[in-house]
Amino acid sequence: MPLQRSDLPAQVLDLLAAGTVIPAHPLALDAGRRFDRRRQRALTRYYVDAGAGGLAVGVHTTQFAIRERGLYETVLGAAIEDQRAWTGRPMAMIAGLCGPTAQARAEAQTAVGLGYHAGLLSLAAVATASEDELIAHCEAVSREIPLIGFYLQTVVGGPVLSSDFWRRFALLPNVLAIKVAPFNRYRTIDVVRALVDARAEERVFLYTGNDDHIVLDLALPFSAMRDGAPVTVRFRGGLLGHWSVWTSSAVAQLAQIKAELAANGGTLSPALLALDSRVTDCNAAFFDVANNFHGCIAGCHEVLRRQGLLEGIWCLDPQEGLGQGQAAEIDRVYRLHGDLGDDAFVRDNLARWLA
Repeated sequence: MPLQRSDLPAQVLDLLAAGTVIPAHPLALDAGRRFDRRRQRALTRYYVDAGAGGLAVGVHTTQFAIRERGLYETVLGAAIEDQRAWTGRPMAMIAGLCGPTAQARAEAQTAVGLGYHAGLLSLAAVATASEDELIAHCEAVSREIPLIGFYLQTVVGGPVLSSDFWRRFALLPNVLAIKVAPFNRYRTIDVVRALVDARAEERVFLYTGNDDHIVLDLALPFSAMRDGAPVTVRFRGGLLGHWSVWTSSAVAQLAQIKAELAANGGTLSPALLALDSRVTDCNAAFFDVANNFHGCIAGCHEVLRRQGLLEGIWCLDPQEGLGQGQAAEIDRVYRLHGDLGDDAFVRDNLARWLA
């Protein structure tokens, strides 16, 4: 049966509205590039115990190629099974959706059948369509599951979308949120303007996917004009590949931001604002910015491998691995920003997660 926003548990809606940490779930493989069920379970347990408010599965960080390997339902099923077995607290379970309309709708139906709450809709596969065609595509998929829009950066296949597109998207009744991830300030503000123009800023939640600007997206107010007056909106939380690593630290950072904003009338200390550049420096290494994001998945795998959560950094595509010099960059980040990590947390719990 199709899932509507009104069907969602109130606790899940409240969680998303308040703002939370949603890691993009990686894919654990063994040396033969086969699905490693034990390590996948350990990752899910790690994110739950780290305090994540949700999981995004079947997204870019999970590797889109799971679909070609017939693993889409297997991987989504494993994540929600392991999440439910490990905790009774509510978590927002987000399924990645992609492909032409028929494929995306079928994936949405699979996700609903497994118990997922929303679909993160990638438009990369239909990037050459007109905006009218894209809206029709989104509307068709939204009949199956509440949608989270995904403004994907162009370097990994996302189309450039106008503010008017996002206004029309926000007006679709079964839209839940927008993940803003163009890695571009101008396009980020386009989405803010769209939300205000649609008068949807209370109904459609903004989540940052700008892995290059995490802290400031969460910390700063964004204003757009409506009826001659400024309307201020904020990013509620983040749905991020970057948060697939050092996750308990990310949870602590979001909590610190929220606490300071509440205590100081919406302002943050210079020290917390300055954290943005340190987190972005880490992201440059993890996402392999020097090689145009070639190793953006393998870099996160490498951090998880160093912690013992993954056995190796293998991806489904043998050509996908660390970029030139990326390992040294990750060494540098560990040396300079190790206090932002959560290696001790992982070390104290790893045996339990792998059990």
